[in-house]
Amino acid sequence: MCMSRFLLPGVVLVTVLSVVVVRAARTTEPRQAAASAVSIDSDDIGGIVTGGGGPEAGVWVIAETTGLPTKFARIVVTDEQGRYLVPDLPAATYDVWVRGYGLVDSPKVQSRPGSSLALRAVAAPNARAAAAIYPAGYWFSLMHVPEAKEFPGTGPAGNGINPAIRTQPEFLRTLKNGTCLACHALGTRGTREIPAALGAFPTSTAAWERRLMSGQAGMNMIPALQSLGRERALSMFADWTDRIAAGAVPPQPPRPQGVERNVVVTLGTGPIPRRTSTIRYPRIGATLASTPTAAFTGRSS
Repeated sequence: MCMSRFLLPGVVLVTVLSVVVVRAARTTEPRQAAASAVSIDSDDIGGIVTGGGGPEAGVWVIAETTGLPTKFARIVVTDEQGRYLVPDLPAATYDVWVRGYGLVDSPKVQSRPGSSLALRAVAAPNARAAAAIYPAGYWFSLMHVPEAKEFPGTGPAGNGINPAIRTQPEFLRTLKNGTCLACHALGTRGTREIPAALGAFPTSTAAWERRLMSGQAGMNMIPALQSLGRERALSMFADWTDRIAAGAVPPQPPRPQGVERNVVVTLGTGPIPRRTSTIRYPRIGATLASTPTAAFTGRSS
C-alpha cells in the first residue's frame, strides 16, 4: 500500500501503546458508504470516525489481535475529516475501537484486513471519565509542591523539607530526576490511587509510608524520601492522592495536531533472554514512512 496517502514523507513511525474509542452505529448503510471513501488494500483496515458533532479529528483508532504468535496492536490517528487507515496488518481477526481526549472507549468491533469500517466515537459522560486516559504527567501536575518562599528547608522541626535543599527548583529536580520519577511514572493509575489491597490505615500519610516500604526496593525508597524531607514528602503525596480520590482531575490535553497525526503505532510482545530466565517485555520499534514494513510484524522472534 502507499503510505503517502496519510503520511508525510520522512515521518517517523513509532511503536507505543494507545487505545481508541468506537461507538456502534444507529444506521449502517450511510456509515459504510462513508467508510468506503477511504481507499484500502487487502492488508489494511480503514474508514471514518464520527461523533455527535460530525467527523472526529485527532482520535486514535486501535486494531488489536491475539490471533498471532504474539499479542499485536497497531494504532493510528484520524485526520481532520475523521479518516483513518491502519496499514499493513498481518492476517488475523482484529478488535477495532476508538479512543480520544473527551471520549471514553467504545465497544470493540471485530474486523479483518481488507475491510472498510465506519466507527462511532463515544463522548465521555463527565470530566472524571474523560480523564481516565490522560497522560500520567497531567495527573502528576496536580501535585502541590512546596512554595518557593518555603526554601531553604528547615527540617523535621520546621517545615519538614530537607535543609540541604535550598530552592524550589532543587526540590523539583530531586523529585523528578533524583528520586521518584527516575524509576516511577508518577501519575499512572497505580501511583495516583492507594490500592485497597494495601490495607487500612489511620491516614493517607501512613498509607504512603507503608506503600513506600513495600517490595524489594522498599529499603531504598525511604532513604530517597529523606532527600526531599520525609515528613513533607509524605504529606505532599498523601494530599495528592486525597484530592484525586475526592474528584480532582487535570485539564484535558489537546488532541494530536499536524504531523502528530501521521504516527503509526505498533505494539507487540516477545521473549527477551535475561540472565538465565526468559522475561516477556513489550517490544517497541520505529521506522520511516518510506520503509513501513521494517517495523515489528507481530510474528515470533
